[in-house]
Amino acid sequence: MQNEGFNGLVVRAVRSPSGRTFLIKFLSFQNGCFIALAEGSHKIGSIYVSISSSNKVNTAKVIPSKFDSMFVNTISERVSSMINGICLVSFHSIKQLQLDDMKEIMGDIMNLIEEEYNQHGEKDHKAELE
Repeated sequence: MQNEGFNGLVVRAVRSPSGRTFLIKFLSFQNGCFIALAEGSHKIGSIYVSISSSNKVNTAKVIPSKFDSMFVNTISERVSSMINGICLVSFHSIKQLQLDDMKEIMGDIMNLIEEEYNQHGEKDHKAELE
């Protein structure tokens, strides 16, 4: 099996403006990614799955979110669209998020996706040219 250049698991801590701490675990694959977002501990929460194909995104709620379902749905769909693949998102929080918390988390996830896929996209493009 050929190494695709993907680094595997990336873990980041995000401190929101309201003082809450979230752990983002990101695992990339050739055809998609898995994002686990949890507040304060390593727990699986709600699970949403999105797949992007032909400029259309389809999403399924595997385990609905008690809080912030639109936020989880947005992460899943936006990331799926950005990477043109499958995105699984697990989200666990103790209580409902504030808008500033959502912005901080979403910004960090978008930065992570851009870093991971721009880095690998450049590597894949160089390999295609050789």
